Amino acid sequence: MKILVVLNDPPYGTERVYNGLRLAASLARREEAEVSVFLLGDAAGAARSGQRTPDGYYNVERMLASVARKGGTVRVCGTCMDARGLAEADLAAGAVRSTMDELSELTIGADKVLVF
Repeated sequence: MKILVVLNDPPYGTERVYNGLRLAASLARREEAEVSVFLLGDAAGAARSGQRTPDGYYNVERMLASVARKGGTVRVCGTCMDARGLAEADLAAGAVRSTMDELSELTIGADKVLVF
């Protein structure tokens, strides 16, 4: 089953990205699930490498890496990256620059689309 998780909110300040990534990682552990995460708008900041958070606080960079390690894909809207001054070299391991055309293809090919 192909599952697309679309994240829109900033990486910190709300828990939508956190909860979306928790679900994506849980799904990616399942053999029958093929998980794709797409970061739009302020969620593009979730893919910035070098995030440092206080001890005991979640870190979305590590959460994205967990999804990728489990076989999921992480794509970031290129236009959203540009608007936020985020270059490809700034992306965390496992995250790649993407396009709306790729999001369209992922959406059409997905069995389920979850939006946070």
